[in-house]
Amino acid sequence: MLLWFVIGYLVISIGLGLMAAMRVHNSRDYIVAGRHLPMFMVFAMVFATWFGAETVLGISATFLTDGLSGLVSDPFGASLCLILFGLFFARPLYRMNLLTIGDFYHNRYNRPVEVITSICIALSYLGWVAAQITALGVVFNVLTDGGVSQSLGMVIGASVVLLYTLFGGMWSVAFTTAVQMVIIVLGLLFIAVLVSDQAGGVVTVVNHANEAGKFEFWPAFSAAEWLGFIAAWITMGFGSIPQQDVFQRVNSARSEKIAVHGTIIGGSAYFVFAAVPLFLAYAATLIDPEMVSRLIDEDSQLILPTLIKEHLPLYAQIIFYGALLSVIMSTASGTLLAPSVTISENVIKNLVGPMDDRRFLWLTRVVVASFAVLVTLYSLSSDTTIHHMVENAYKVTLVSAFIPLVFGIYWKRATTQGAMLAIVLGLGSWILMELFLPEGDSMWPPQLVGLLFAFVGMLAGSLLPQVYGRHHMTAAEESHI
Repeated sequence: MLLWFVIGYLVISIGLGLMAAMRVHNSRDYIVAGRHLPMFMVFAMVFATWFGAETVLGISATFLTDGLSGLVSDPFGASLCLILFGLFFARPLYRMNLLTIGDFYHNRYNRPVEVITSICIALSYLGWVAAQITALGVVFNVLTDGGVSQSLGMVIGASVVLLYTLFGGMWSVAFTTAVQMVIIVLGLLFIAVLVSDQAGGVVTVVNHANEAGKFEFWPAFSAAEWLGFIAAWITMGFGSIPQQDVFQRVNSARSEKIAVHGTIIGGSAYFVFAAVPLFLAYAATLIDPEMVSRLIDEDSQLILPTLIKEHLPLYAQIIFYGALLSVIMSTASGTLLAPSVTISENVIKNLVGPMDDRRFLWLTRVVVASFAVLVTLYSLSSDTTIHHMVENAYKVTLVSAFIPLVFGIYWKRATTQGAMLAIVLGLGSWILMELFLPEGDSMWPPQLVGLLFAFVGMLAGSLLPQVYGRHHMTAAEESHI
């Protein structure tokens, strides 16, 4: 019965996405929904894109083992990213009327900088989208009591998301996400009420978590601990700022004001509502400690789905799994589209040369399908947890794309030579550290070293005599910012 309700929900989601596809008439409709989206849709997309599998299944499982100290990157770093983007990046980028974030690097610097940063941005999505596909596999496996393996569940889930994203692009993402956000919020709040009753109330759960030390957040007073803490926070807090999915949602807004406010409100709402899965997961330790003890060693990501399936009535299970699928699919569709658009616009288009809008739209859809296949294969071969998949995704953009973006907007003396040196030093130092002094073998986290070298590269490359690229920002670029 539960499985049939879930199948019905998936069919409705596909139908809604395909209906939205009727609004797609050109590539701008497909990529940024023609810049027509109202406040509610922008807010919903920002919130629901981040409120994904890692929030419900990933960080909730991490909270049980590590407490708040294990959640520095997400939700703390993730919400920081959205709020910072709304405050400092949404307005100048919206005014530029770009198609992708990669276009900024082309207009501000040059084509090589555009291509390198765009490839780094696209690669960073492997982990993030893979986390959603992995979560879909977990859901189908639990729903069928093991009748559908996690691997087959991944394939089924990826196919469903691909189907409506392929045809509708950003319009499908916007329509389905608006509906899915309502289901996510109402569904999880309702489940929280039911679980709270079984666990003895909110105060009982919170007090028990506090006594178990789960609310300890700040690191020990040592250089190594603090460097690791800072690195974890800024990996998502800064590294996810130069990302196509966040930019795409901002750029799809009907106005500059909506772009700014929708992002800030969405980021704030995400931080607050992320507490709900944490509460649900910890309540499981009071309701069924034996189940938690068993699964925390086998696969802690199964704790919350198993709690719902074994301890709540059928109607509550339907609500939970509807909300969970909404969470995963809203994130998966947006994060599948974002890197595909970046690859099409900023990498492949540069190789094949000019093309009309119809051919470009066709190319983008081919890339969406290809990326879906690639990320599904990556998910099937990876044994990394959902939380770590997402956490590791942004290291490459932190060391390669963040510094050129910030300095490109806010420092007029930033040059192409500075940007290229920042990318080379940032990526080079990070890769060397990962190879020879990975995290745990050195007090300096590799991504933090890469960020510092990128900063030095930007300053040195821009202030030294220019032997490569353009020297300063053009008047046209200044007027946009």
